[in-house]
Amino acid sequence: MSQADDATPSAHYTRFAKKHPAIAEAHAKLGEAVRAAGPLTEREIALVKLALAVGAHTEGGVHAHARRAHAAGVERAAIEQVTLLAAPTLGFPHTMAAYSWLTDTLDDLDP
Repeated sequence: MSQADDATPSAHYTRFAKKHPAIAEAHAKLGEAVRAAGPLTEREIALVKLALAVGAHTEGGVHAHARRAHAAGVERAAIEQVTLLAAPTLGFPHTMAAYSWLTDTLDDLDP
């Protein structure tokens, strides 16, 4: 799945937001509120959110947060390391699944 712009929402999210605009808006406001609630930089937030998606084993989340980390200027090596750090805690199969989702996205963004 190729994205022209790192920050472009997925087609699934766009479809959801059109059908449920109040929910999408509430979700966006929650995201803004939690970002403003502490001292983390956009780079740090992007890496934490990616780690959470990897830990939750959500393919869509890994794709989305890899794009967002890339858009925030996080270098590929750092984005990949987040996935590698999952191995001791989550196991190798889980890590390899997340790594495959991550590299699919990064290869589209930065061939």
